[in-house]
Formats: sequence, structure tokens, C-alpha cells
Amino acid sequence: MQRPITGYHQDEEGDWVAELSCGHGQHVRHKPPFSLRPWVQTPEGRESMLQTDLACVRCDRLELPEGLVSYKRTPEFDEHSIPSGLKHNHSTKAGVWGVIRVLSGRLRYHLDGLDGRQLILGPEDPGFVAPEVLHHIEADGPVKFFVEFYRQQSREGTAAGSSSAR
Repeated sequence: MQRPITGYHQDEEGDWVAELSCGHGQHVRHKPPFSLRPWVQTPEGRESMLQTDLACVRCDRLELPEGLVSYKRTPEFDEHSIPSGLKHNHSTKAGVWGVIRVLSGRLRYHLDGLDGRQLILGPEDPGFVAPEVLHHIEADGPVKFFVEFYRQQSREGTAAGSSSAR
């Protein structure tokens, strides 16, 4: 999945890491002949690449980034009370991750905006919702679940921003 570069930092060995809009980091080394990224060597070069997309394999694998904090949770839903919006394609905002937590029963989780994959979620198998990825759910019989939303922690120690997740 393509994600824009939003910033940079250096790791403990001094290598540059691109910070992506999803919250993941990706090393951006200039190591000819394998990696040709001369732009990473200067502040001007790095700045010129801000908002450029990089492939994020961690988003493809639905891995939560480190440092996320929970900031919002839906009420519990069952097969009769699932909001219409969750049954149709929707997505979270940039930087907002969701975790679908099934308390009992099963849900079908459709990742239409990733690669069309479909997952069956149960109490032992939560569903991870990557930012800006179209998805929807459907009950697979009786079910109880809720959705919890996460984002990067701000410098003040609270979840960044105050707007709604969707």
C-alpha cells in the first residue's frame, strides 16, 4: 500500500527512517548499487521528498504501528444493531487505525480497498483497520462486537487531534 512520507528521523545507527502517514517508519538508505536514494543525504533532498509515496508492507500486513493510543470506542453492537455505515464501504481518516473486537460470534471483514481479501473475525481474531482503506463488515450469524480507534500519541501525552475517526 502506498503511503506518503510525512517526516524523517534517524535510528540508533544514524540511518534515515521515513515517517509515513500511517504511523509506520521505513528506512531510506542510499546504498549503491542496491538502493539509489542520493536525496536522503541532504536536508534539502529529504525535504524535496516529503509527501512522496512509499510502499508500506506493514500496512499490507495490517500491522499496528508502535506508539498508538486508544482514544475512542464504539458501543457494543450485535447482528441487529450494526450501523448501516459499517455495512457499506467506509474508511478511517489518515493516521487513524481501528481494531474490530468480536466478543462473541463471528463477523466477515471485507478489505475492499486493500486487495479484496475477506477475513473471518472472532473473539480470538480481531480485525485491524488500516487508515484510509475501504472496508465493510457483515454479521455471520449472532455476534457482539465493538470497534476501538487508535492514533499516534501527541507530544503532550494525549491522542493527537480531537476530531472524529471517520
